Amino acid sequence: MSLRLERLTGGRVAGWFEDLARLRITVFREFPYLYEGTMEYEHKYLRNYAETEGSLIVGAFDGTRLVGASTGLPMAAEPDYLRGAFVRRGEDVARLFYFGESVLLPEYRGRGTGALFFDEREAHARSLGGFDWTCFCAVIRPEDHPRRPPGYETLDAFWQRRGYARVEGFTVEFTWRDLDEASESPKAMSVWRRPL
Repeated sequence: MSLRLERLTGGRVAGWFEDLARLRITVFREFPYLYEGTMEYEHKYLRNYAETEGSLIVGAFDGTRLVGASTGLPMAAEPDYLRGAFVRRGEDVARLFYFGESVLLPEYRGRGTGALFFDEREAHARSLGGFDWTCFCAVIRPEDHPRRPPGYETLDAFWQRRGYARVEGFTVEFTWRDLDEASESPKAMSVWRRPL
């Protein structure tokens, strides 16, 4: 069964807020994110994509059902906790296009959609012009994390095959509430990048 990919930009994002929010909460409950999400936060997060020039959400559809999504926007439009980490390293954030995340329901994985998500976002960044790099962040979890599923493997090899490399010694802190936490706490994220 093949999925249909569609680029959602600008006002078109708002029409999918509910579906996107539910999808993100569902998928991010899994390891390694273990995210205890709320619809309120998701709507605020997604609003940035609806209102930011140059942003993109790639939707993956099975018929009319949204089963996956992948996001990206200019780094200059990211919140200060992320953008500021790059600025403090001396990076020209105006030249960076940031990939937020890709989420796909489990029953649709293993069919090449992840690669297509990267293709679409990279093509979008190129079409905008002015960007030298694409980058993203990945959560760091210890090998002995109690919620790590047996046989779990990171996506490092997949990202490396696409030409991305971890930026050694550079991590960024994101804050969210894990499933087993009473409140939010900071999570270390590694930074990956490649020339566009």
